[in-house]
Amino acid sequence: MGIRDALLDAWALLMPVECAGCGEPDRALCPSCSGQLVPHTATRSTPHGLPVVTALRYEDVVRRVILALKEQNRTDAAAPLAAAFSAAVQRAAHPHPGAELVPVPTSRAAYRRRGYDPVAMLLRGAGRRPARVLRVVRRTSAQKTLGVSQRAANLRGALAARGRLEGRVFVLVDDILTTGATLDEAARALREAGGTVVGAATLAFTPRLFAFRDNALAQDYGGAKGVNDGPPPTGRAEPHRAAPRGLGGLRGNYGQRAEPGGHGSIP
Repeated sequence: MGIRDALLDAWALLMPVECAGCGEPDRALCPSCSGQLVPHTATRSTPHGLPVVTALRYEDVVRRVILALKEQNRTDAAAPLAAAFSAAVQRAAHPHPGAELVPVPTSRAAYRRRGYDPVAMLLRGAGRRPARVLRVVRRTSAQKTLGVSQRAANLRGALAARGRLEGRVFVLVDDILTTGATLDEAARALREAGGTVVGAATLAFTPRLFAFRDNALAQDYGGAKGVNDGPPPTGRAEPHRAAPRGLGGLRGNYGQRAEPGGHGSIP
């Protein structure tokens, strides 16, 4: 046992903690779950053609760790997630020196509920400074039960720039890419204010939802369904899986419980 492990064991006696990914005791993130957060970046696309670099698949361990950060106040999960997020941000921003990184803003209600902004926290953890040039100007309905066109309609006009942005170049950042409607709305708001939007980066993408749009550049992502292997999923339900111990009953997709408001930063 190394010094680091001994210190973690001693800390666990003082402040008991469970793994955010599997519920095992004594570690905020066990080595096995930590290994599931290794980024595999790929470029995908929104409905309006905005290129989006993603780092992780939003399922299993990744999903549980992200939900722990967003909905269980597990800010200790931010550091390992920020490392993966950094890879996506670096790839999206590298071709555009001087581009500013704009988080999709969270609603006031979501900020009050959590007490922090997960996307901004991840961005700072990645050593990047957020450019806070967007604001929420209209409340939206919950996104999780809506289809592609419904999500776009629900978000239309929800965001606005804080001022004129002529001459400034932006890369949008968000936590999860689902249909891309949130990023398209954010890009619209920036462009209407005179800004130039060259791309986006997200921590994760949902491989099962609307996966036929997962890929802008014909790059597979670790065998993601619907990327290069035929038509979109048929909607067949997955077998029920019991939630890991210590995760408050969080479960998988397809009609099972998820975070309030669905994916994205506005709800």
